[in-house]
Amino acid sequence: MATTRNVILADRQDITRAGLMYVLAGFVDVDITYADDKAALIQALAEKPEGVVILDYTLFDLDGPEELFILSQRFRLVQWLLFSEELSLDFVRVVIAEGSQYGLLLKDSSLGEIRAAINATLGHRRFICQHMAELLLSPEPDHREEVNLTKTETEVLKDIALGLTTREIASKRFSSFHTINTHRKNIFRKLGVNNAHEATKYALRAGLVDSAEYYI
Repeated sequence: MATTRNVILADRQDITRAGLMYVLAGFVDVDITYADDKAALIQALAEKPEGVVILDYTLFDLDGPEELFILSQRFRLVQWLLFSEELSLDFVRVVIAEGSQYGLLLKDSSLGEIRAAINATLGHRRFICQHMAELLLSPEPDHREEVNLTKTETEVLKDIALGLTTREIASKRFSSFHTINTHRKNIFRKLGVNNAHEATKYALRAGLVDSAEYYI
């Protein structure tokens, strides 16, 4: 009798979940649990401490890589596949150095590569997508490009640093959720960060948000 393999989909986007469900349907004896926030993820891990987590690190509510590593230390038998639209190279290097329990996959990967990544992760083997592997092997640039945010991006970054959600920013600016989410992605890409916590640290360093204002 085959052993059921537990998969936790930690992703807030319905379209991504649907796509992953389609791919996972091709695997036998897979039981799927959804987690759309940190509390749900921890509960799922407690119930299935030997499973696999497919995590959209960029859009999930983790406060930096340190929190991811703490979860990994707490649930040591879990294999992680970080499946995100974009991951900074610095973050990837830190994750790879931390341990072999983390796989890396970008959302623009081919269907075949996504299947291969899930298959490897279900077997508790690390998978690194080709695009990310090529970036890791390429020479490091001598200097970072100067960050050049537009006026709108700077304003959105300040709102992010002040703790506003994407929907709250959209309402404040009379914009659509999609528009603000696109600004958010562009900001993260330009800053070379993966989440709001890291973007906030940049905003504080750059003086875009006064520390007194931030801690109110």
